Amino acid sequence: MGESWIGISIGTFALVFAATAVVGHYRREHRRAELLRNLDHHDWCRWTRSRH
Repeated sequence: MGESWIGISIGTFALVFAATAVVGHYRREHRRAELLRNLDHHDWCRWTRSRH
């Protein structure tokens, strides 16, 4: 009985760790997409494009 509780607790810890990693990855990718989307709205993009 004690061995099964150890397995359950290790499995639960692994699932919590994996869920935390997935949430962090999602947030980083969402932030990266926002930064790439807003890249064209900076002033320096306007004057670099007007020279061409």
